[in-house]
Amino acid sequence: MRLQYASTVRIIEMPCTGTIDHRVLLKTFEDGADGVFVAGCMEGDCHFLKGNIRAKKRVNMVKNILEEIGFGGDRLDFFNLSAAQGQRFAEIVTEMTDRIRELGPTPLNQKEGDTA
Repeated sequence: MRLQYASTVRIIEMPCTGTIDHRVLLKTFEDGADGVFVAGCMEGDCHFLKGNIRAKKRVNMVKNILEEIGFGGDRLDFFNLSAAQGQRFAEIVTEMTDRIRELGPTPLNQKEGDTA
């Protein structure tokens, strides 16, 4: 079964979400992303023991930073998924795409004169 989701989504694969750094997440927004989600393995199933737990903490830290600077923490989220949950992955992509569309572009991506 071929899963379909928005063509605007860019997937970046990593060996473990535990390697994701807060600077990478923030830079993603700086580089033009209106929203980001991190998909880590199921809690308790991390090959690197606690990588997904560290990643979730980092994502929550960056969500707080985004709130503080006025971007909105809802633009970033973390989901636990197994490799066998392709359908759920597609659902999350759709959910995040709809959420970001509702929020509109980040302040960095708004053109001068936009009020949205």
